[in-house]
Amino acid sequence: MNRLWIALGALAGLGAVALSAWSAHGLPQMLEPAPLDAVRSAITLQGWHALALVATGLFAAQRGGILPQIAGAAFFLGMLMFCGAVYSANLAGIRLGPVAPVGGITLMLGWALLFLAAVKRA
Repeated sequence: MNRLWIALGALAGLGAVALSAWSAHGLPQMLEPAPLDAVRSAITLQGWHALALVATGLFAAQRGGILPQIAGAAFFLGMLMFCGAVYSANLAGIRLGPVAPVGGITLMLGWALLFLAAVKRA
């Protein structure tokens, strides 16, 4: 599982860089400022959580235990839900209801679980 978090983090980081380039060069001609800002915020969040996934994979390999694994799953699912809902709403006009806030809460849960994994004795 540890390598899975690193691999998913690498893919998410790759996607964040590609989307960032698109949002700088092609997207401003397609979107109004408010939706463009929302997409750029989601790209930033995706980039940070790509790094969180990589760090979680490295930490889990060193430390072991179930908490880092659950944190990795929360980071990945939360990123998919939050960023996916923002991208869907602002790029395709498809609203996914409460998926974005649930994804945000899932991301916060990931951070809380990573914290618990870090402070828990081995």
